[in-house]
Amino acid sequence: MSGHHFHVHGPHDHAVEHASHGGDSFASRIAAMTAVLATLGALFSYAGGATQNDALMHKNEAAIRKTEASNQWGYYQAKSSKQNIAELAAALTSGETQARYQAEIERYKREKEDIKSKAEKLEASATEAEEASEHSLHEHHRWAQAMTAMQVAISLAAITLLTRKKWMEWTSLGVAGAGCAIAVVALLHL
Repeated sequence: MSGHHFHVHGPHDHAVEHASHGGDSFASRIAAMTAVLATLGALFSYAGGATQNDALMHKNEAAIRKTEASNQWGYYQAKSSKQNIAELAAALTSGETQARYQAEIERYKREKEDIKSKAEKLEASATEAEEASEHSLHEHHRWAQAMTAMQVAISLAAITLLTRKKWMEWTSLGVAGAGCAIAVVALLHL
């Protein structure tokens, strides 16, 4: 620009001004497609994070149940040791003392059955939590795959805008379609 308010536009300035006034429908279409892909990618990323958190929570629950089961088995072993001592004492005594030890032996047997039942239930609960964790982790991987496909589709859309190749646009849409298909599989818990 000169001091006399005379404007000289170069070819680049003309192209930028032309594009800013909506004259480039191809670029506008690719920009809109990229925005939609980014939105879908954000949703897929959120779902992937949620399933990853679920997997971690189930894994934590399994660890807690395993610890509780281990504690019950330790308690079971302690009762078995006491039962063994009572059996030895009953074998070495007679009369009223032997009867008292025999009663202790029966009490330990009953207590051990309750403890064993609790330990087995806790082990089953831990197994269920492990399976739920694996299922959630599998879903997480599906969502991560869908998100990765969206990221690739967005990259291909950027290349499409630079090269202005129609086949590249279709490739981007194809990869996005594959990402959406993977997301549907994750949504259906398959």
